[in-house]
Amino acid sequence: MKNLGIVLSFLTDPSRRRNVLTLLKLTSSFLATIVFFTIIFHYLMEMEGQKHSWATGFYWVLVVMSTLGLGDITFTSDAGRLFSVVVLVTGSSFMLVLLPFAFIQFVYVPWMESQAAARAPRELGAKVKNHVILTGIGSVEQTLVRMMRRAKIPYVLLVAELTEALKLHDEGYDVMVGAPDDPETYVHCRCREAALVVGLQRDTTNTNIAFTVREIAPDVPIVVSASFSASVDILELAGATQVLQLGEILGQALARRILGRDAQAHVVGQFDDLLIAEASVARTPLVDRQLKDIRLNAHAKVNVVGVWDRGKFALAGPETLIESSSILLLAGSRADLDEYNSLFCVYGSKDHGAIIIGGGRVGRAVAKELKAQDINFKIVEKNAERVRDPNDYVVGDAAEIDVLERAGIHNCSSIVITTHDDDINIYLAIYCRRLRPEVQILARANQDRNVSTLHRAGADFVMSYASTGASHLFNLLKRAELLLLADGLDMFRVEAPSWLVGRSLAQAQFRQRTGCNVVAVKTVAGQFLANPDPNRNLAETDQLIVVGDTEAEDRFFKSM
Repeated sequence: MKNLGIVLSFLTDPSRRRNVLTLLKLTSSFLATIVFFTIIFHYLMEMEGQKHSWATGFYWVLVVMSTLGLGDITFTSDAGRLFSVVVLVTGSSFMLVLLPFAFIQFVYVPWMESQAAARAPRELGAKVKNHVILTGIGSVEQTLVRMMRRAKIPYVLLVAELTEALKLHDEGYDVMVGAPDDPETYVHCRCREAALVVGLQRDTTNTNIAFTVREIAPDVPIVVSASFSASVDILELAGATQVLQLGEILGQALARRILGRDAQAHVVGQFDDLLIAEASVARTPLVDRQLKDIRLNAHAKVNVVGVWDRGKFALAGPETLIESSSILLLAGSRADLDEYNSLFCVYGSKDHGAIIIGGGRVGRAVAKELKAQDINFKIVEKNAERVRDPNDYVVGDAAEIDVLERAGIHNCSSIVITTHDDDINIYLAIYCRRLRPEVQILARANQDRNVSTLHRAGADFVMSYASTGASHLFNLLKRAELLLLADGLDMFRVEAPSWLVGRSLAQAQFRQRTGCNVVAVKTVAGQFLANPDPNRNLAETDQLIVVGDTEAEDRFFKSM
């Protein structure tokens, strides 16, 4: 019965049926030609006075057509020899057409298709569950896939075309062939058992995806993106659990990085009651001193996690030297940070606000966040049609010095570069750094490959759509809470790995083994131990707050 099903499925395919009909036509023509040549063989042999049976004639025709030419039966007349040549050429032509066609269409092509089906299946196995379903591949999805691989989270990428699916499979992605707007696709990819469905396409496409998935799987979380605020309500009505406006998220992340020169600790993220903050040390007594000499945690009880200096981050240690351009990454409770501020805010200078270059979605999101924090700003925008409030904008090209001077380039505290062209962003980073060597420069990267270039161009902080959006999505999986500090540097919360349970950080050589640093430990009682004792043994119920770059993070997750 199984073989019968395979035959029926083979014959029901339209292209297969056409190939079978073509093969039957070629075979019929071949047999008819053999019969015709056998009759002529007998006629010519009788003319030469030779007598042969019909079986012998059939044998001779096949031997000559197959180019074997055994020579046991030959013609003596010119007509017979000319006939032999015709039979030989005809047989060769049939072999060049009939045999390759049959082999390619009924052996090679099915074999290739079976190989392709194994690489790019049209249905997931029954054991697949708690996986993430990606409905497209872009910069955000690529970064999210890298995060999920590190955390060993299963996923599948839906691709409509087989050719594209095979290409992505060869690039290392786990793919399944299926149209994202086809309900059968989500049945075959087992969306009812999925941990998350992600749609980061156009707003209309995301609406179709959310509506289709919600009908099949009423309880699965669906996260989609929205390019326009007006689309958010429609996407939620279609069934989306959460709608992300990536421009808003990136703008808010950049705004949190803007530091006034007041030496105050600015909160950039948190893990429950543990706050993560950044603070400039310019004009404070901390400059030109090592951490072991400052003994900061004895005065303010904050943990110095690391130090930023012109876009470069280094984990903090006793020998770490604090320079005037340094920015401290701190961890502590609200009371700890307030105590730090009371000690060092008096050394700061007045914040002169920020310049935002680019009035698109990201730039407007930065401005909105700064306005909520009562920080002065000016948006430099070349396109006058984008101007919302003339009091907040300076219309003109940011590459022109007079435009930047009107925006306040010579006395601002920070410059945020948010255009959607990385080449322009690199140009402006170099230009602004030359004009203001000491100013804080933050930049948006649209392609991950340009992050390091923007740092070299003079940007102190660089953030991209890909990393910001992927981090947000990764957090929704609740597998490991993650805080993006900058592109290539993350802080995340995970359960203590098995190889650490019952051992101390010093005994396990945690920092040497992974390249990461443990910022804090959360006990089962909910207490955060900032700057934990390296000789304290870790329990199975402990949670670690860990900071590290991409390479160190990879080593940590591989060790779990």
